[in-house]
Amino acid sequence: MVNNETMMFRMDKDRANEVREILSPVYQALKEKGYNPINQIVGYILSGDPTYITNHNNARSIIRRLERDEVLEEIIRFYLEHMEDKKNY
Repeated sequence: MVNNETMMFRMDKDRANEVREILSPVYQALKEKGYNPINQIVGYILSGDPTYITNHNNARSIIRRLERDEVLEEIIRFYLEHMEDKKNY
């Protein structure tokens, strides 16, 4: 039997803020070590392999506090909201 209902995924605002607070130091740690932070974070999200994230400044254990789908949701939300803002100008 096929379910034609659309699935809903929601993250509460506190969790969304936590994602932002965690991504920032992880991004900085990757940058400080000379990595391309975008490529490394994407590699981590797609594969689930934490070795894409440096241990520098404890970034690897920091990002593992989050589920990868939470990271992805916040990144997509941020991007789409900013694209929407640009269309309104």
